[in-house]
Amino acid sequence: MNTLPIKALALVLAALPLAAADWSDTWAGWRYGTQFREPGLAGTIEKNIFQLTHVSGWEYGTNFFNVDMLFSSNQDPAQNSNAPNFGAGQPGNGVTGTNEVYVVYHSAFNLSKVFKTSLAAGPIRDISLTAGLEFNAKANTFGSRKRFISFGPTVNFAVPKGFLDVGIWACHEQNFNGVVMKPVDFKTTFEISAAWGIPFSVGPVDAEFKGFANYLGTKGKDGFGVETKPETLSDIALMFDISSVFGRKPKAVYLGAGFEYWNNKFGGENNTAPASTPWLNNQRVTAPMVQLEIHF
Repeated sequence: MNTLPIKALALVLAALPLAAADWSDTWAGWRYGTQFREPGLAGTIEKNIFQLTHVSGWEYGTNFFNVDMLFSSNQDPAQNSNAPNFGAGQPGNGVTGTNEVYVVYHSAFNLSKVFKTSLAAGPIRDISLTAGLEFNAKANTFGSRKRFISFGPTVNFAVPKGFLDVGIWACHEQNFNGVVMKPVDFKTTFEISAAWGIPFSVGPVDAEFKGFANYLGTKGKDGFGVETKPETLSDIALMFDISSVFGRKPKAVYLGAGFEYWNNKFGGENNTAPASTPWLNNQRVTAPMVQLEIHF
């Protein structure tokens, strides 16, 4: 596997200048749902997802860091787990669910700050150049080891409150297929990525509509030699500020509902397989969630 693009961007990100943040927000979060799905498995999966997120702004732009720790029920079995009947879609006795860690880091340079001139025009507040790095590790049979880089322009829209950003980026993924024990170096493709956080009030209660939506183009053949399909992933949430319940200052504790939509997950074409061949499943994810955030 050619790891040069991944290493190159990692070095670039590591070399970014360190500077004191003008503002920052850090929070720990929890998401829970019972309707998640994974390729090659029959039925739905229960997941607890714990996250740590940090976002900050400095003289020339912003930084975003998030780590998700995902804990699946036994419908998504761990590698080497005792699952003698799982081929029929039912876990066997003693099966344990798998764990996954997924990390995202984005650094954006606001061009108006870099060139010290306003780029605002109509609905556009600014334009940024964004570089991103994502990686994961999952302890299941597939053994995913995703390494993903992205780079390109992001339009920062002028909204009355909060933010709305839409990026069009070039991206490249490298991964591993533990079923056939084969590293995979996908073709460079494009990603359209939107992220938003819009605060508002419902009577005396402050709330926020937040989330992201990514559309990823085809990226060549996967580890099984099958051509990938365009992939869409979106996580949205409606969060309510309940800080006063705990005697905390505003914007400290949020509780709400979320929803995950994932079409052609990992680039595999959506498919509902018969019970006799559950490993051919790749069903669309439509997963409601309950969410909690505690800001520091």
